[in-house]
Amino acid sequence: MSIKDSELILNPDGSVYHLNLKPENISDTIIFVGDQDRVEKITKHFDSIEFSTQKREFKTQTGYYQDKRITVISTGIGPDNIDIVLNELDALVNIDLKTRQPKKELSSLNIIRIGTSGSLQADIPVDAFVLSTHGLDINGMLHFYQIEGICNPEIEDEFIKHTNWDKNKARPIIINNSEFLEKYFEGDKIFKGMTGTAGGFYGPQGRVLRLPLQDAGLNAKLDSFNYKDFRIANFEMETSVIYGLSKLLGHEALSLNAIIANRANGDFSKDPKKTVEKLIKYALERIVNI
Repeated sequence: MSIKDSELILNPDGSVYHLNLKPENISDTIIFVGDQDRVEKITKHFDSIEFSTQKREFKTQTGYYQDKRITVISTGIGPDNIDIVLNELDALVNIDLKTRQPKKELSSLNIIRIGTSGSLQADIPVDAFVLSTHGLDINGMLHFYQIEGICNPEIEDEFIKHTNWDKNKARPIIINNSEFLEKYFEGDKIFKGMTGTAGGFYGPQGRVLRLPLQDAGLNAKLDSFNYKDFRIANFEMETSVIYGLSKLLGHEALSLNAIIANRANGDFSKDPKKTVEKLIKYALERIVNI
């Protein structure tokens, strides 16, 4: 049975609806960034660029770094945008857009997020890099899918107990990264840990402007969570959904974050652009070996 027009929406030129992409426009190695301006901060290192497009916040460039064909996509901010980007990328490689039917032989993408975030631990300083071993999903988006096979119930139960998690909020989910990709990016200068993924920037991350929080102590509980060497290294808005949807769809995913703030001691990087540039170079040098 073919997928309905209302479910898989295509533009008049045959490209997928939000990303404005056709299958030939992307590589099987894809870098995710949040900020559309960061796309060219990566592709300026490329030897050549063969394709560029942008629709809304979704900017894409595909080209070659050394002999490696790489696509860079800006996802914008938040888990809802990741839902759009990953489903449409998967459609490009695993659905025949003409017959609107899933392919019999499925393809797997390598997805590497290069992002920025704040550290929750005093020993992970600003300007450090964090490799996310797991995504801790506290935003609830993944609950719209069948996720039983990708969860870590034991750790989740301990987190719920530690935080006295409110029953009116979505159950936290913890998803592993891609062990296949991790071995290419780990190193002496890389911190590892679980990455918390919130559904917003203010209340969901414990920031107070004029609205009181449901749990004003949640950030302190995140900081202090430690179970069998699992602790939360940093806090942002994309990683858990990248990991969750990638697991469900059969793709490999890894999240790398430049730490530009330390929430534990109040520090902020004096030169965040320099730190991000260092992470970009670190990642590109390793992506060519995948």
